Amino acid sequence: MFDGFDLSKMQNLLDDMQAKAKELEEKTKSVTLTAKGGGGLVKATVNGAGELIDITIDDSLLEDKESLQILLISTINDALKMAEDNKKAQALNMFGGLNPFGKS
Repeated sequence: MFDGFDLSKMQNLLDDMQAKAKELEEKTKSVTLTAKGGGGLVKATVNGAGELIDITIDDSLLEDKESLQILLISTINDALKMAEDNKKAQALNMFGGLNPFGKS
């Protein structure tokens, strides 16, 4: 049933894929993405791994707690979405255009 099937080649392929995945993870972490909300009154910066690394709030928002909360939530969500999209794009690039995520 498995005549001519070389397990060492399969292991090499898996090892190569693991190495590429590790490389992708490191490359992704080095990317920074910034989203702006409220016309730039709020800025959220995340790294490629989706970790929030910086946030900037214009002083004019400090007296309007409700607006500040809304802008923070939407801006951080936008930045996290950017990071997720970047991860998918990097993975697609790694797989040579094959989409392991199904529909894009």
